[in-house]
Amino acid sequence: MTYPLGHLVAVGGAEDKGTDLEKGILQRNRLNFFELGILKNIVSLIGADGPSVEVITTASSIPDEIAPNYKEAFEKLGCLNVGHMRIRNREDAAQPEYVERLNACNCVMFSGGNQLRLSSIFGGTNFLDVLKQRYEQGNFLIAGTSAGAMAMSNTMIYEGNAAIASLKGEVKITTGLGLLQNVIIDTHFDQRGRFNRLAQAVAAQPGAIGIGLGEDTGVIVSLGHELKAIGSGSVVIIDGRHIEYNNIADIDFGMPISVENIIVHIMSKGDTYNLETRKFIGAEIVMHHSS
Repeated sequence: MTYPLGHLVAVGGAEDKGTDLEKGILQRNRLNFFELGILKNIVSLIGADGPSVEVITTASSIPDEIAPNYKEAFEKLGCLNVGHMRIRNREDAAQPEYVERLNACNCVMFSGGNQLRLSSIFGGTNFLDVLKQRYEQGNFLIAGTSAGAMAMSNTMIYEGNAAIASLKGEVKITTGLGLLQNVIIDTHFDQRGRFNRLAQAVAAQPGAIGIGLGEDTGVIVSLGHELKAIGSGSVVIIDGRHIEYNNIADIDFGMPISVENIIVHIMSKGDTYNLETRKFIGAEIVMHHSS
């Protein structure tokens, strides 16, 4: 099997600026992004002198407000060549200029906002084909926060009220960008009480592994299947492979689901998880093996 040579970094939020609430905590979130070293992890993975970074704000409703914050953040960590791909529709995505810039950069960063904008604007485009090719064939880094993280997988949650997510039909799923296979990513996981939301998505597709990312928290994905937790909070893994009783196919919409034998892991900084073997390894064991 051939594994991707690039890296993915999926972050659980605190950088999406698509609502008035998020605008109000813009400054706090930007500082958290620095102080907790998540952006530093991203920069260290780029592995190039004078790297070129492109920020893609397609998911956001306020692209011109958030792009300068990303630019400033990357520049403080030594990335002085930071561009803003202001792609707002499929016509923009088809512009040769953006594909040329994608081919020339070392890293792209997808902002937060609305993940359905990402899938509906980039799905089936040459831009997405080139993005996948660069990720698969070389030392290329794709980072995404909130919506930008959720869109990385081939199965993507695009809607679902956490308060009623235990009811069948309340979690809406579509196809994401397909950079990461057989997983479903959810973000703002602890802060917005999204366990049931991700659990229902996994119950509907038990072959997929659910990855719940807290704010100020993320995972580095190497070789397309090796996860390492970064940041200050928790990463929740939901494994449905051993589900036994599962009523989701048999009940009416709006009825509560029942699922037996879901496996849950909780990861913190430095812990790893292998998507292929479905094995969790704690940070202390990882350090012992690498020393």
